[in-house]
Amino acid sequence: MLQHKIHGLDVQEHLPTLLAADALELAHQLQQHQKKIFPPQMQKTLRLFSPAEAAAFIGIGEGYLRQIASEGHGPEPLSNGRRMYAVSDIERIRRVLDEGGKSGKYVPHRRGDERLQVISVMNFKGGSAKTTTSAHLAQYLALRGYRTLAIDLDPQASLSALFGHQPELDVGESETLYGAIRYENPRPIAEIVRSTHMPNLHLVPGNLELMEFEHETPKAMTSGSAETMFFARIGDVLADIESFYDIVIIDCPPQLGFLTMSALCAATSVLITVHPQMLDVMSMSQFLSMTSELMRVVEDAGGRTSYDWMRYLVTRFEPNDGPQSQMTGFMRSIFGNRMLHNAMVKSTAVSDAGVTKQTLYEVERSQFVRGTYDRAMDSLTLVNAEIEDLLRKVWGRK
Repeated sequence: MLQHKIHGLDVQEHLPTLLAADALELAHQLQQHQKKIFPPQMQKTLRLFSPAEAAAFIGIGEGYLRQIASEGHGPEPLSNGRRMYAVSDIERIRRVLDEGGKSGKYVPHRRGDERLQVISVMNFKGGSAKTTTSAHLAQYLALRGYRTLAIDLDPQASLSALFGHQPELDVGESETLYGAIRYENPRPIAEIVRSTHMPNLHLVPGNLELMEFEHETPKAMTSGSAETMFFARIGDVLADIESFYDIVIIDCPPQLGFLTMSALCAATSVLITVHPQMLDVMSMSQFLSMTSELMRVVEDAGGRTSYDWMRYLVTRFEPNDGPQSQMTGFMRSIFGNRMLHNAMVKSTAVSDAGVTKQTLYEVERSQFVRGTYDRAMDSLTLVNAEIEDLLRKVWGRK
């Protein structure tokens, strides 16, 4: 009970009732706000890309792109003579370039014995830009031509909201990954996967229903009723659809539970985001220790614990902040090449875009001070390209 005084009298408040009422009112107000900034009839869209951006996504020079477009394979010029490229234009040009014996050079789908790459993005502490990193990485890879699946494993479902699927309004019962990995009457994951506003990007959305897996797993382990151990369930359902994708990005919950452990065992690679401040790094130290101990238990039970790569990514980095630079240097001295060379800088462009549930690939550059937007995009591109290089090395590509 909460207790305070009104006119000198002690008054007690029932906490469960208060929290339930506040949750209900907050959900209602958030829904009203959502309808104002993103009405139900609206669809998420991508902005048009400049020739420089389009050429970079395809992997060719801007001059070559102009030549291809002039041959009738690009969009019609605008009134000012300039061409702007929709994602569909970029995809079409990719396929045109791969004709005539160049198959696979510009359309980068898996081939031969290249296996599905599953990246689990994780951290134990909120505020490390885990979801922002997951969203931009998934969109970047899709724009680069990879068939990408994003899985929102966080019950808070911020990734789903960024992709235009509001967890309270648009995601029903058994429409999250829980529907596919639950212990009784699981659904085929193919029925749960959704398309997005990007041709190469699909989504498995999340909501609070995911917490059921945390509650049901101890019961299933105690009763021995589960045919498959909890840590193998995500990997098993991904095997059913792996032929459709090149890369899977899993946005893990910010706690070390059964969902996170299952995501780790399904992963081929792990990306750990960290904000370079003392309290965050201290928290990560505890997180790494607990993860190590739990993974040894899982390993003894037959779970996969070896990865193609594991990297730490510094996020929300402020280069002019002395203590942050010192902390980043401190981590580099400890982790060495297990840290990505590039850091994701803190930017008002990223945070302001997030207010309207957009990423930098969706928001118009004209809405920001040019330098602010360009610095954020340059940082984002460097980080995502470095991760793409790691993926390509696993496949043995240049």
